[in-house]
Order: sequence, then structure tokens, then C-alpha cells
Amino acid sequence: MPPPPSGPDDPSQPPRAPVPMYGADFADAPQAVYEEMRRHGPVAPVELAPGYPATLVLAYDTALEVLRDPGTFPKDPSRWEKTVPSDCPVLPMMQSRPNCLFTDGEVHARLRSAVSGALSRLDPGALRESVERAADLLLDEFAGAGEADLVGDFARRLPQLVFNEMLGCPAGIGERLGRGMSGIFEAENAEEANKVLSEAVFELVMLKRREPGADVASWMMAHPARLTDEEMAHQLIVMIGAGTEPEQNLIANALLLLLADERFGGELSGGSLPIEDALDEVLWTNPPMANYGVTYPLRDVDLAGTRLPADQPVVISFAAANTDPSRATGSRVGNRAHLAWSAGPHTCPAKGHARLIASAAIERLLDRIPGVEPTVPVEEIRWRPGPFHRAMMELPVRFPPSA
Repeated sequence: MPPPPSGPDDPSQPPRAPVPMYGADFADAPQAVYEEMRRHGPVAPVELAPGYPATLVLAYDTALEVLRDPGTFPKDPSRWEKTVPSDCPVLPMMQSRPNCLFTDGEVHARLRSAVSGALSRLDPGALRESVERAADLLLDEFAGAGEADLVGDFARRLPQLVFNEMLGCPAGIGERLGRGMSGIFEAENAEEANKVLSEAVFELVMLKRREPGADVASWMMAHPARLTDEEMAHQLIVMIGAGTEPEQNLIANALLLLLADERFGGELSGGSLPIEDALDEVLWTNPPMANYGVTYPLRDVDLAGTRLPADQPVVISFAAANTDPSRATGSRVGNRAHLAWSAGPHTCPAKGHARLIASAAIERLLDRIPGVEPTVPVEEIRWRPGPFHRAMMELPVRFPPSA
């Protein structure tokens, strides 16, 4: 009989080497990596990039413990930032910004109120119409070709079009916002991408100050929180960051499931489109933000039997926590207790909007190009490297051409 797995901080075992969360090996099979790390306990040492250590939380209950305790696990990265150089590849995704993602307490409540207040003014019917217009614009480009890449031709472009309209953002600025945001998620040339992103977002803030309109950016500016230009810029960064890259992954990952998984494909061929069920499944098993929710303990702290050093990042693996064997259930249909939207004070304030955009986009695509099917096996799908997201490089498909 083999020996039992060693527990966390087992003194009979040498210290565990940090597991790299970058490169193609991790991108291609992250669940296998989580499973191996899980053998040693609910938390694991990792590297977000070469030479940049962190602790990854793998267990559902331990993740909730961290996310619900901002006193012990605050979001402010400023002390960690002092220990890393300016060209740290994950710094743009983790650096201190005056927005609701990287603050706690009263400051967080004030900043979040401006975001939530502006989002509450979005009319769901108008948002759905915006998504359908964007989807039709993109589908018109390739519906007659009989083939497409549903990532590059559709999922990646649609959220940017929708957000341009939501924010009252000109297409030129929006293109730079999208390019910069994509770059910092990749953690390659992240410093330059962050510069592009910052310049574009401050340009948008100046435009909205001069020319306010009936859009989310202008509503945030008019909110009683009275955001400064810098606060506005960084609220927009977190909003765009949460609403474009993860949204494209939610759309693409759900399309892959609908098109390639027989549990869903059978119903598709029968005329039923279980899009909401597919979104639930993806948010449980393949969430678009796989690892994030970063916190920075102010002092050395014990978590699940492991001593965590002060100021070193503690990253929540939403993907691993959601698939924690201790939380295994039968059907996930209708079960929305997953952590894909985070939990605690920093739960995503736009999760309803995100689901609406994804479901409307997918429904429009499947209505317009029936008979769509992947042209490569699921195991040959390539995934973008990066420690934070779960993102396909491409999803090539074919279908009967339509007018």
C-alpha cells in the first residue's frame, strides 16, 4: 500500500517546490496541476511568473475563509509592490490602483457605490439589444463564408463593441483599451500593455468630462461619490478588465461546451438551446477568471495548517475551489454557489450583466448560423498562457453558409 499523501507543512517532508502557473504546460491542463497540488493540502506554493512566488488556495471552504476576511487578508498590494521591480510581468494585474478591487473598508464601499450605482441604471432590454446589434455586425462578416474562428472573429470582439457603447467610448480609444487589457492578462510585454491601457483610459475620462452622455462612464462621474479623474480612470480599468477579457472567455468557453460536449450537443441537435445550463457548467468547471482574488496578509498567518508569510500574494483558484472533491455534487444545472464571481465584499457587482451579455451573444450566433461544429477535436484546442485566465487561442468551426 502506498504511503498517504503528506499534509501541509509536514516536517517529515522537504519543503515543496513552487508550482509554475505560466507556460503552455499549465495552460493546457490546469485541472491536472490543481489535482496534483491538492494531494498535499488546501493551499500550495506557486510561481505566478518566474521568480514571483505566491500561495494558491485550492479548497472551496478555505477560499471562502480568505475572501470573507479582509481584516486578515486585505486587498492592498502596496507593500508587496515595493519588493518587485517595475518590469515584473504580473505587476499590471496586481499593482495598487485606487479602485474598488484593490481597497477595503470605507474606501472600497465608496468606490464600489459609484460602480454599482452606474450599473443599476443600465436597462437590461437595451443591453440585450446592444449585444444583438454587435453580434449581428460580427456575424455579417463571416456568416456567408461557412467557416470562422469563434474566438478571434466573435467572442474577443463582441464584448469590446458592447463596452464601447456602454461607456460612450469611441472605437479608437476602445481598440487601445482592449489591446492594453489583453496584454496585461497575457503577462507578456505587460509593462508596455499597461502603458497603452493607462493612456487610453485617461483619454476616455477627459472626453467624458467634456462631453458627458447617457452612458455608464458619465453616470459614474455624476455619482455622489464624486470620483476624481484618477479614481474614474481606475474604476474604468477594473470595469473593462472584468467585462472584456473574462467575458470573451465566458462566451468562448460556453460555445466550446455547447458545440463539443455530447451532454449539450445532443440537445442542440434536437432544437433546444441550453445556454444558461452551459454557462452554469462553465462557471463551475472552466471559469473565465481561473485564479485571481489576490490578497496580501499584513503579518505571517496560519491558513489551513500552512504558515503564510506577510505581504506575499495569496491567490484564490476559483477553478480549483469549484472542483474541490469535497464539494462534488451530481448535476450543476441551476446551482450557482460557485466562486467564479468571487465572494465576500468583493463579489462581482456585474454578474447579472455578464450572464446576459454571454447568453444573448451565444443565442444570436446559434440562431444565425445553425449547424455550426468545431473543426478540431477538443484535445487539440490551444489555450493562452497566463496564471489568471482560462482563455482559448482560437475555436475554429464550420457551418452551412448563410446570407
